[in-house]
Amino acid sequence: MAEERARMNDFLDRSHSVAPAGYSRWLVPPAALCIHLAIGQAYAFSVFNKPMSQLIGVTAPAAGDWSIPALGWIFSLAIVFLGLAAAFGGKWVEDVGPRKAMFASALCFSGGLLLAGAGVALHQLWIVYFGYGVVGGIGLGLGYISPVSTLIKWFPDRPGLATGTAIMGFGGGALIGAPLAVALIKHYSTPAFVGVAPTMLTMGAIYLAFMLVGVFIVRVPPAGWSPAGFVAHAKPRKLVTTQNVLVGRAVATPQFYLLWTVLFVNVTAGIGVLGQASLMIQEMFPAKFPHGTEAATTASAAVAAGFVGLLSIFNMGGRIFWASLSDVIGRKATYGVFFVLGILLYASIPSLGRAGDLALFVLCYGLIISMYGGGFATIPAYLRDLFGTINVGAIHGRLLTAWSAAGVAGPVLVNYIRQYQIDRGVAKADAYSVTMYLMAALLVVGLICNLLVKPIGDEHYVNVPLREAAS
Repeated sequence: MAEERARMNDFLDRSHSVAPAGYSRWLVPPAALCIHLAIGQAYAFSVFNKPMSQLIGVTAPAAGDWSIPALGWIFSLAIVFLGLAAAFGGKWVEDVGPRKAMFASALCFSGGLLLAGAGVALHQLWIVYFGYGVVGGIGLGLGYISPVSTLIKWFPDRPGLATGTAIMGFGGGALIGAPLAVALIKHYSTPAFVGVAPTMLTMGAIYLAFMLVGVFIVRVPPAGWSPAGFVAHAKPRKLVTTQNVLVGRAVATPQFYLLWTVLFVNVTAGIGVLGQASLMIQEMFPAKFPHGTEAATTASAAVAAGFVGLLSIFNMGGRIFWASLSDVIGRKATYGVFFVLGILLYASIPSLGRAGDLALFVLCYGLIISMYGGGFATIPAYLRDLFGTINVGAIHGRLLTAWSAAGVAGPVLVNYIRQYQIDRGVAKADAYSVTMYLMAALLVVGLICNLLVKPIGDEHYVNVPLREAAS
């Protein structure tokens, strides 16, 4: 037993994950996708909410069942602990390497699902909070950042494309997780039993196996490795450094906090409306989503669910598209597009709702969500440009606390402002107008912060402060 444990520790050790001669760097994005497609299930967790609110009543909520607001905290807790794990575990991930970090992520995320399943079976909500929210959230954070630094080192010529490909998986995880959960719940349910607990147990086992594939194939590049023909100074840009800043110095720079605000604003605006997408489209276009009969209500819910699925595709596609574009036009310019275009789109949504233009509304919403996803995929390369590669994973982890804060701020702004408006007699179709204008104003703040980003001061670099000359 001790010998097997030692052998496993050797396998997970960073020194044993150095790529051998002939290893293709194009195996690293699939390894990262194995992790991100799994942990991206978090975006589909809401499919559990309704069946978990009927565990006792089975067909409808009954006395003793959990309320939807109480269940909503499971996702929020997971996002909070994602950010905390990324922030406090970022340096550890850099030190131990991607293989051990991805292994820890697999155990925590899958273990969180298993604990959540046990909590559902025992009807103890605190176990579900602890399991999926805390343990699973830690797995989310470690898994999210574990491949990023490695991808950037393997793809110094295309860091946006590399990180966008992996982080695309997180945005697309719901496309796998949602139908899988629905199918399993249906399979395990009976007239007297809601099959949530066995579904969570099954998904925990499936995701563990899938994530371990990534653990086994990931490698780090040998010291001094670079792609054939790559020249670091081939395309000099003002904001792209050839030096390195350690994480302790990075978090003391104004650039770090400007980017923290940039990410916070972009995520707050996107995650707030993403969480209410289905309800929002039904309330803003009541004529196109009738609820008079059971058949009409079911049909409207199905179309609204299709809208949410479409947004998942925009979320996923935006991550690879915008991150790849940032390799061409630069990260600062890409975020500039996010904010300028986002301001126009958010400000136009109330008018589109009043005009009843559903097609244009869906297109605008899709663009907004593509930029929400693109912001996640572009930020690691933005950090690499400013701070170098040596601690980029740890710096990225600290920056993801902006996601934790936005994961609470966005839904709270949308939900509470909507309810405040409705309580004062505003029609549901108009209850989102103030929120949309507020989001547009937030994006103005993000635009200003992005414009203020400048190269890091020479005093922050680890070695001789040489930076690529401005083009």
